Amino acid sequence: MAHTSASPGALLRHVRKGRARSRAELVALTGASRNTISARVDQLIGANLLEEGGRGWSTGGRPPTILRFNSRAGCVLAVDLGVTSVDVAVTDLSAQVLATVGHPIDIADGPGPVLAEVDRLAQKVLADAGLTPADVRAVGVGVPGPVEFSTGRPSHPPIMPGWHDHPIPGAFGRYDCPVYVDNDVNVMALGEMGVTDSTDDVLVVKVGTGIGCGVIVEGRVYRGAQGSAGDIGHIYVAQPDDRTVLCRCGNENCLEAIAGGGALLRDALAAGLPVTSTRQVIELANHGDGPAVELVRNSGRTIGTVLAALVNFFNPHRIVMTGGVAQAGLPLLAGIRETVYRRSMPLAARSLEISVSDAPEMSGRVGAALMAIEGYLDEDAIHQALAR
Repeated sequence: MAHTSASPGALLRHVRKGRARSRAELVALTGASRNTISARVDQLIGANLLEEGGRGWSTGGRPPTILRFNSRAGCVLAVDLGVTSVDVAVTDLSAQVLATVGHPIDIADGPGPVLAEVDRLAQKVLADAGLTPADVRAVGVGVPGPVEFSTGRPSHPPIMPGWHDHPIPGAFGRYDCPVYVDNDVNVMALGEMGVTDSTDDVLVVKVGTGIGCGVIVEGRVYRGAQGSAGDIGHIYVAQPDDRTVLCRCGNENCLEAIAGGGALLRDALAAGLPVTSTRQVIELANHGDGPAVELVRNSGRTIGTVLAALVNFFNPHRIVMTGGVAQAGLPLLAGIRETVYRRSMPLAARSLEISVSDAPEMSGRVGAALMAIEGYLDEDAIHQALAR
Protein backbone atom coordinates (compact mmCIF):
# COMPACT_ATOMS: atom_id res chain seq x y z
CA MET A 1 0.00 0.00 0.00
CA ALA A 2 1.28 3.50 -0.86
CA HIS A 3 1.54 5.54 2.33
CA THR A 4 0.92 9.27 2.42
CA SER A 5 2.88 12.06 4.08
CA ALA A 6 2.67 12.25 7.88
CA SER A 7 3.52 15.95 8.26
CA PRO A 8 1.27 17.82 10.74
CA GLY A 9 -0.45 19.58 7.81
CA ALA A 10 -1.16 16.26 6.09
CA LEU A 11 -2.51 14.70 9.32
CA LEU A 12 -4.80 17.70 9.83
CA ARG A 13 -6.05 17.35 6.26
CA HIS A 14 -6.83 13.65 6.74
CA VAL A 15 -8.99 14.47 9.76
CA ARG A 16 -10.62 17.52 8.08
CA LYS A 17 -11.54 15.51 4.98
CA GLY A 18 -12.95 12.62 7.02
CA ARG A 19 -10.29 10.11 5.93
CA ALA A 20 -9.21 9.38 9.52
CA ARG A 21 -10.95 9.80 12.89
CA SER A 22 -8.37 8.50 15.38
CA ARG A 23 -4.62 8.20 15.96
CA ALA A 24 -4.82 4.50 15.01
CA GLU A 25 -6.47 5.34 11.66
CA LEU A 26 -3.76 7.95 10.99
CA VAL A 27 -1.08 5.33 11.67
CA ALA A 28 -2.78 2.91 9.25
CA LEU A 29 -3.25 5.61 6.61
CA THR A 30 0.27 7.08 6.67
CA GLY A 31 2.41 4.11 7.70
CA ALA A 32 4.22 6.35 10.22
CA SER A 33 5.01 5.09 13.71
CA ARG A 34 2.50 5.44 16.55
CA ASN A 35 4.94 7.71 18.45
CA THR A 36 5.39 10.06 15.48
CA ILE A 37 1.63 10.31 14.91
CA SER A 38 0.95 10.86 18.62
CA ALA A 39 3.55 13.62 18.91
CA ARG A 40 2.21 15.45 15.84
CA VAL A 41 -1.42 15.07 16.86
CA ASP A 42 -0.50 16.49 20.29
CA GLN A 43 1.10 19.47 18.52
CA LEU A 44 -2.09 20.06 16.53
CA ILE A 45 -4.21 19.77 19.69
CA GLY A 46 -1.87 22.27 21.38
CA ALA A 47 -2.38 24.66 18.45
CA ASN A 48 -6.16 24.28 18.96
CA LEU A 49 -6.61 22.87 15.44
CA LEU A 50 -7.59 19.36 16.54
CA GLU A 51 -9.68 18.38 19.54
CA GLU A 52 -10.43 15.08 21.19
CA GLY A 53 -14.02 13.94 21.49
CA GLY A 54 -15.72 10.79 22.79
CA ARG A 55 -14.77 7.18 22.23
CA GLY A 56 -15.05 5.42 18.87
CA TRP A 57 -16.01 1.80 18.18
CA SER A 58 -13.57 -0.77 19.49
CA THR A 59 -12.18 -3.34 17.08
CA GLY A 60 -10.86 -5.32 20.05
CA GLY A 61 -8.99 -3.69 22.93
CA ARG A 62 -9.46 -0.14 24.19
CA PRO A 63 -11.87 1.99 22.06
CA PRO A 64 -9.99 4.77 20.21
CA THR A 65 -10.38 8.46 21.16
CA ILE A 66 -12.14 10.32 18.34
CA LEU A 67 -10.21 13.22 16.77
CA ARG A 68 -12.10 16.20 15.38
CA PHE A 69 -11.02 19.25 13.45
CA ASN A 70 -11.71 22.33 15.58
CA SER A 71 -13.50 24.45 12.98
CA ARG A 72 -14.04 27.24 15.55
CA ALA A 73 -10.31 27.90 15.99
CA GLY A 74 -10.73 31.23 14.20
CA CYS A 75 -12.73 32.43 11.21
CA VAL A 76 -12.26 33.64 7.64
CA LEU A 77 -13.75 36.52 5.66
CA ALA A 78 -15.24 35.62 2.28
CA VAL A 79 -15.85 38.35 -0.32
CA ASP A 80 -17.86 37.69 -3.48
CA LEU A 81 -17.34 40.82 -5.59
CA GLY A 82 -19.69 41.15 -8.56
CA VAL A 83 -20.26 43.80 -11.21
CA THR A 84 -23.40 45.21 -9.57
CA SER A 85 -23.27 43.85 -6.01
CA VAL A 86 -20.94 42.52 -3.34
CA ASP A 87 -21.59 39.85 -0.70
CA VAL A 88 -19.37 39.46 2.35
CA ALA A 89 -19.57 36.53 4.77
CA VAL A 90 -17.69 35.39 7.84
CA THR A 91 -17.39 31.61 8.16
CA ASP A 92 -15.77 29.14 10.54
CA LEU A 93 -12.82 27.00 9.35
CA SER A 94 -15.13 24.47 7.70
CA ALA A 95 -16.83 27.19 5.58
CA GLN A 96 -20.05 27.25 7.64
CA VAL A 97 -21.49 30.75 7.21
CA LEU A 98 -21.79 32.54 10.58
CA ALA A 99 -23.02 35.89 9.20
CA THR A 100 -23.40 37.44 5.76
CA VAL A 101 -24.41 40.77 4.23
CA GLY A 102 -24.76 42.08 0.68
CA HIS A 103 -24.93 45.52 -0.91
CA PRO A 104 -25.36 46.97 -4.42
CA ILE A 105 -22.19 48.47 -5.92
CA ASP A 106 -20.91 49.53 -9.33
CA ILE A 107 -17.56 47.83 -9.99
CA ALA A 108 -16.69 50.68 -12.41
CA ASP A 109 -16.52 53.11 -9.45
CA GLY A 110 -13.00 51.69 -9.05
CA PRO A 111 -11.04 50.04 -6.25
CA GLY A 112 -11.08 52.97 -3.78
CA PRO A 113 -14.85 53.33 -3.20
CA VAL A 114 -15.67 49.66 -3.79
CA LEU A 115 -13.05 48.28 -1.39
CA ALA A 116 -14.05 50.88 1.23
CA GLU A 117 -17.59 49.46 1.02
CA VAL A 118 -16.19 45.91 1.32
CA ASP A 119 -14.23 46.99 4.42
CA ARG A 120 -17.41 48.42 5.99
CA LEU A 121 -19.39 45.23 5.26
CA ALA A 122 -16.57 43.03 6.61
CA GLN A 123 -16.60 44.90 9.93
CA LYS A 124 -20.39 44.56 10.04
CA VAL A 125 -20.44 40.75 9.52
CA LEU A 126 -17.73 40.27 12.14
CA ALA A 127 -19.75 42.31 14.65
CA ASP A 128 -22.93 40.39 13.71
CA ALA A 129 -21.12 37.10 14.40
CA GLY A 130 -19.70 38.39 17.69
CA LEU A 131 -16.11 38.16 16.41
CA THR A 132 -13.18 40.59 16.22
CA PRO A 133 -10.48 41.29 13.58
CA ALA A 134 -8.06 39.25 15.74
CA ASP A 135 -10.20 36.12 15.09
CA VAL A 136 -9.71 36.40 11.30
CA ARG A 137 -7.15 33.86 10.04
CA ALA A 138 -7.40 34.56 6.29
CA VAL A 139 -9.42 36.50 3.70
CA GLY A 140 -10.69 35.13 0.38
CA VAL A 141 -11.86 37.42 -2.44
CA GLY A 142 -13.45 36.52 -5.78
CA VAL A 143 -13.46 39.23 -8.48
CA PRO A 144 -15.14 39.31 -11.93
CA GLY A 145 -11.99 39.37 -14.06
CA PRO A 146 -8.58 37.79 -14.65
CA VAL A 147 -6.27 37.85 -11.60
CA GLU A 148 -2.56 37.18 -11.17
CA PHE A 149 -3.11 34.70 -8.31
CA SER A 150 0.37 35.06 -6.77
CA THR A 151 -0.05 38.83 -6.16
CA GLY A 152 -3.83 39.24 -5.96
CA ARG A 153 -3.79 41.90 -8.70
CA PRO A 154 -6.41 42.03 -11.49
CA SER A 155 -4.92 41.89 -15.00
CA HIS A 156 -6.63 44.00 -17.71
CA PRO A 157 -10.14 43.01 -16.52
CA PRO A 158 -12.67 44.00 -19.25
CA ILE A 159 -15.60 44.45 -16.80
CA MET A 160 -13.55 46.27 -14.12
CA PRO A 161 -12.33 49.63 -15.50
CA GLY A 162 -9.68 51.21 -13.27
CA TRP A 163 -8.77 47.97 -11.47
CA HIS A 164 -5.82 46.81 -13.59
CA ASP A 165 -2.84 45.91 -11.36
CA HIS A 166 -4.51 47.16 -8.17
CA PRO A 167 -3.10 45.35 -5.08
CA ILE A 168 -6.43 44.14 -3.61
CA PRO A 169 -4.82 42.40 -0.56
CA GLY A 170 -3.68 45.85 0.68
CA ALA A 171 -7.31 46.75 1.44
CA PHE A 172 -7.41 44.16 4.25
CA GLY A 173 -4.37 45.35 6.25
CA ARG A 174 -6.34 45.64 9.50
CA TYR A 175 -6.67 41.83 9.68
CA ASP A 176 -2.94 41.03 9.69
CA CYS A 177 -3.41 37.71 7.87
CA PRO A 178 -2.97 36.26 4.37
CA VAL A 179 -5.37 37.48 1.65
CA TYR A 180 -6.15 35.29 -1.38
CA VAL A 181 -7.68 36.79 -4.53
CA ASP A 182 -8.86 34.85 -7.58
CA ASN A 183 -11.18 35.10 -10.54
CA ASP A 184 -14.81 34.74 -9.41
CA VAL A 185 -15.40 31.64 -11.53
CA ASN A 186 -12.47 29.71 -10.01
CA VAL A 187 -13.81 30.71 -6.60
CA MET A 188 -17.33 29.53 -7.50
CA ALA A 189 -15.82 26.26 -8.75
CA LEU A 190 -14.25 25.73 -5.30
CA GLY A 191 -17.65 26.48 -3.76
CA GLU A 192 -19.31 23.87 -5.97
CA MET A 193 -16.71 21.23 -5.05
CA GLY A 194 -17.26 22.08 -1.38
CA VAL A 195 -15.28 20.45 1.42
CA THR A 196 -15.62 17.01 -0.23
CA ASP A 197 -12.61 14.93 -1.12
CA SER A 198 -13.57 14.56 -4.80
CA THR A 199 -11.02 13.75 -7.52
CA ASP A 200 -13.46 14.42 -10.38
CA ASP A 201 -12.80 16.45 -13.53
CA VAL A 202 -15.49 19.14 -13.60
CA LEU A 203 -16.36 22.29 -15.55
CA VAL A 204 -18.17 24.92 -13.47
CA VAL A 205 -19.72 27.42 -15.88
CA LYS A 206 -20.83 30.81 -14.55
CA VAL A 207 -23.39 32.62 -16.65
CA GLY A 208 -23.93 36.11 -15.29
CA THR A 209 -23.04 39.49 -16.75
CA GLY A 210 -20.08 37.67 -18.29
CA ILE A 211 -19.48 33.98 -18.96
CA GLY A 212 -16.57 32.08 -17.48
CA CYS A 213 -15.57 28.55 -16.62
CA GLY A 214 -13.79 27.09 -13.61
CA VAL A 215 -11.72 24.09 -14.64
CA ILE A 216 -11.40 21.40 -11.96
CA VAL A 217 -8.78 18.73 -12.69
CA GLU A 218 -8.79 15.78 -10.27
CA GLY A 219 -10.60 17.84 -7.65
CA ARG A 220 -8.33 20.92 -7.83
CA VAL A 221 -8.71 24.26 -9.60
CA TYR A 222 -6.58 24.38 -12.74
CA ARG A 223 -5.41 27.95 -13.37
CA GLY A 224 -3.12 27.52 -16.38
CA ALA A 225 0.21 29.24 -17.07
CA GLN A 226 -0.89 32.82 -16.28
CA GLY A 227 -4.06 32.15 -14.31
CA SER A 228 -6.49 32.74 -17.17
CA ALA A 229 -7.60 29.15 -17.86
CA GLY A 230 -11.34 28.82 -18.47
CA ASP A 231 -11.96 32.24 -20.01
CA ILE A 232 -14.60 30.81 -22.36
CA GLY A 233 -16.64 34.02 -22.61
CA HIS A 234 -14.29 35.25 -25.34
CA ILE A 235 -14.38 32.19 -27.60
CA TYR A 236 -15.65 33.09 -31.09
CA VAL A 237 -19.14 31.86 -31.97
CA ALA A 238 -20.39 31.98 -35.59
CA GLN A 239 -23.94 33.29 -36.00
CA PRO A 240 -26.36 31.51 -38.35
CA ASP A 241 -27.46 34.79 -39.96
CA ASP A 242 -23.87 36.09 -40.34
CA ARG A 243 -24.60 39.01 -38.03
CA THR A 244 -21.74 40.43 -35.97
CA VAL A 245 -22.00 41.54 -32.36
CA LEU A 246 -19.23 43.67 -30.84
CA CYS A 247 -17.93 42.46 -27.46
CA ARG A 248 -16.64 44.82 -24.77
CA CYS A 249 -13.21 43.14 -25.16
CA GLY A 250 -13.00 44.68 -28.66
CA ASN A 251 -13.51 41.45 -30.62
CA GLU A 252 -16.65 40.35 -32.44
CA ASN A 253 -19.04 37.47 -31.75
CA CYS A 254 -17.60 36.40 -28.40
CA LEU A 255 -19.81 33.89 -26.55
CA GLU A 256 -20.40 36.49 -23.80
CA ALA A 257 -21.59 39.13 -26.30
CA ILE A 258 -24.11 36.70 -27.78
CA ALA A 259 -25.31 34.68 -24.78
CA GLY A 260 -24.29 36.48 -21.55
CA GLY A 261 -26.61 38.37 -19.20
CA GLY A 262 -26.21 41.67 -21.05
CA ALA A 263 -27.03 40.00 -24.37
CA LEU A 264 -30.13 38.41 -22.83
CA LEU A 265 -31.41 41.82 -21.72
CA ARG A 266 -30.58 43.38 -25.12
CA ASP A 267 -32.47 40.65 -26.98
CA ALA A 268 -35.42 40.86 -24.55
CA LEU A 269 -35.72 44.62 -25.13
CA ALA A 270 -35.48 44.10 -28.90
CA ALA A 271 -38.34 41.56 -28.61
CA GLY A 272 -40.44 44.16 -26.76
CA LEU A 273 -40.47 42.48 -23.33
CA PRO A 274 -41.31 44.88 -20.44
CA VAL A 275 -37.95 44.55 -18.61
CA THR A 276 -35.15 46.80 -17.39
CA SER A 277 -32.70 44.20 -16.06
CA THR A 278 -31.41 40.70 -16.80
CA ARG A 279 -32.88 39.57 -13.46
CA GLN A 280 -36.37 40.55 -14.69
CA VAL A 281 -35.87 38.47 -17.87
CA ILE A 282 -34.94 35.49 -15.65
CA GLU A 283 -38.01 36.08 -13.44
CA LEU A 284 -40.28 36.15 -16.53
CA ALA A 285 -38.74 32.88 -17.74
CA ASN A 286 -39.25 31.33 -14.29
CA HIS A 287 -42.93 32.31 -14.47
CA GLY A 288 -43.29 30.54 -17.82
CA ASP A 289 -43.42 33.62 -20.09
CA GLY A 290 -43.09 32.09 -23.61
CA PRO A 291 -40.79 34.65 -25.30
CA ALA A 292 -38.54 34.91 -22.17
CA VAL A 293 -38.26 31.10 -21.92
CA GLU A 294 -37.30 30.93 -25.62
CA LEU A 295 -34.63 33.67 -25.19
CA VAL A 296 -33.09 31.84 -22.21
CA ARG A 297 -33.22 28.52 -24.04
CA ASN A 298 -31.52 30.08 -27.09
CA SER A 299 -28.81 31.45 -24.82
CA GLY A 300 -28.36 27.88 -23.53
CA ARG A 301 -28.10 26.50 -27.07
CA THR A 302 -25.33 29.01 -27.93
CA ILE A 303 -23.42 28.27 -24.71
CA GLY A 304 -23.88 24.57 -25.53
CA THR A 305 -21.97 24.92 -28.83
CA VAL A 306 -18.88 26.06 -26.92
CA LEU A 307 -19.36 23.51 -24.12
CA ALA A 308 -19.64 20.67 -26.67
CA ALA A 309 -16.16 21.57 -27.98
CA LEU A 310 -14.85 21.64 -24.38
CA VAL A 311 -16.44 18.25 -23.65
CA ASN A 312 -14.70 16.73 -26.69
CA PHE A 313 -11.41 18.28 -25.59
CA PHE A 314 -11.53 17.83 -21.80
CA ASN A 315 -13.96 14.90 -21.28
CA PRO A 316 -15.21 15.99 -17.81
CA HIS A 317 -17.28 13.87 -15.42
CA ARG A 318 -19.80 16.68 -15.11
CA ILE A 319 -20.69 20.29 -15.91
CA VAL A 320 -22.31 22.52 -13.26
CA MET A 321 -24.05 25.77 -14.24
CA THR A 322 -23.98 28.68 -11.78
CA GLY A 323 -24.30 32.49 -11.73
CA GLY A 324 -27.32 34.81 -12.08
CA VAL A 325 -28.58 33.55 -15.44
CA ALA A 326 -28.31 29.92 -14.21
CA GLN A 327 -31.11 30.81 -11.79
CA ALA A 328 -33.40 30.47 -14.85
CA GLY A 329 -32.76 26.75 -14.34
CA LEU A 330 -34.60 24.43 -16.70
CA PRO A 331 -34.88 26.42 -19.96
CA LEU A 332 -31.16 27.29 -19.85
CA LEU A 333 -30.27 23.69 -19.01
CA ALA A 334 -32.54 22.34 -21.75
CA GLY A 335 -30.84 24.53 -24.38
CA ILE A 336 -27.37 23.55 -23.18
CA ARG A 337 -28.13 19.82 -23.01
CA GLU A 338 -29.76 19.85 -26.44
CA THR A 339 -26.60 21.19 -28.12
CA VAL A 340 -23.98 19.45 -25.97
CA TYR A 341 -25.46 15.98 -26.40
CA ARG A 342 -25.98 16.56 -30.12
CA ARG A 343 -22.48 17.88 -30.82
CA SER A 344 -20.26 15.95 -28.38
CA MET A 345 -18.55 12.71 -29.34
CA PRO A 346 -20.56 9.72 -28.01
CA LEU A 347 -17.79 8.45 -25.73
CA ALA A 348 -17.20 11.86 -24.09
CA ALA A 349 -20.95 12.45 -23.59
CA ARG A 350 -21.84 8.90 -22.53
CA SER A 351 -21.89 9.43 -18.77
CA LEU A 352 -21.66 13.25 -18.74
CA GLU A 353 -23.89 14.90 -16.14
CA ILE A 354 -25.05 18.50 -16.75
CA SER A 355 -26.80 20.23 -13.85
CA VAL A 356 -27.57 23.59 -12.27
CA SER A 357 -25.89 24.46 -8.95
CA ASP A 358 -27.96 23.70 -5.83
CA ALA A 359 -27.17 27.18 -4.47
CA PRO A 360 -25.89 29.40 -7.31
CA GLU A 361 -26.19 32.52 -5.15
CA MET A 362 -24.03 31.06 -2.33
CA SER A 363 -21.21 29.31 -4.22
CA GLY A 364 -19.18 32.55 -4.55
CA ARG A 365 -19.09 33.13 -0.80
CA VAL A 366 -18.52 29.48 0.11
CA GLY A 367 -15.74 29.23 -2.51
CA ALA A 368 -14.01 32.40 -1.27
CA ALA A 369 -14.13 30.96 2.26
CA LEU A 370 -12.71 27.60 1.12
CA MET A 371 -9.91 29.37 -0.80
CA ALA A 372 -8.96 31.28 2.37
CA ILE A 373 -9.22 28.15 4.56
CA GLU A 374 -7.12 25.99 2.20
CA GLY A 375 -4.48 28.75 2.16
CA TYR A 376 -4.48 29.13 5.93
CA LEU A 377 -4.29 25.36 6.54
CA ASP A 378 -1.78 24.69 3.75
CA GLU A 379 1.02 22.26 4.75
CA ASP A 380 3.74 24.96 4.80
CA ALA A 381 1.53 27.38 6.75
CA ILE A 382 0.79 24.71 9.40
CA HIS A 383 4.51 23.87 9.60
CA GLN A 384 5.36 27.56 10.21
CA ALA A 385 2.52 28.03 12.72
CA LEU A 386 3.68 25.04 14.80
CA ALA A 387 7.32 26.20 14.60
CA ARG A 388 6.24 29.52 16.14
